[in-house]
Amino acid sequence: MTSKQLHNKPELIKFRKALRNKSTSAEATLWKCLQKKQVGGFKFRRQHSVGNYILDFYCPAKRVAIELDGARHFTHEGRKNDIKRDAYLEKQKISVFRFENKLIFENQNMVIDAILTELLKN
Repeated sequence: MTSKQLHNKPELIKFRKALRNKSTSAEATLWKCLQKKQVGGFKFRRQHSVGNYILDFYCPAKRVAIELDGARHFTHEGRKNDIKRDAYLEKQKISVFRFENKLIFENQNMVIDAILTELLKN
C-alpha cells in the first residue's frame, strides 16, 4: 500500500470504524436496506473512503456514493464543504447522490427507488 492509495487509505481506518460504530439513525436505517445486495443486487460499502473523504455509502460496481445530509450540511460552511467534496469525487468519476436525513424516515421507498434508478442508468 502506497501513500498514493485512493480508496480506504490505511490512515483513515480508525475514523471509518468510529463512524460505522456511531452511525446516525438515518444511516443505520438506510444501511438495513442497502446491505446484502438488497437493492438491485448491488453491493454497497459503508463508510468507504476515497482520498481523504469518507463516504456514507459507496457502490463500487457503479461508482456511486450515497450521502445522507443532516443539519450541518445546510449551513453556509456545510454547503461549501459539500461542493468541494462533490467536485473531488466527480474528478474521480464517482457520482454523488444526497438525501436529507428526514427523507429516510418520511419516504424511504422513494429514496430506494431513486438509488435503484440511478444504479440502473449506467
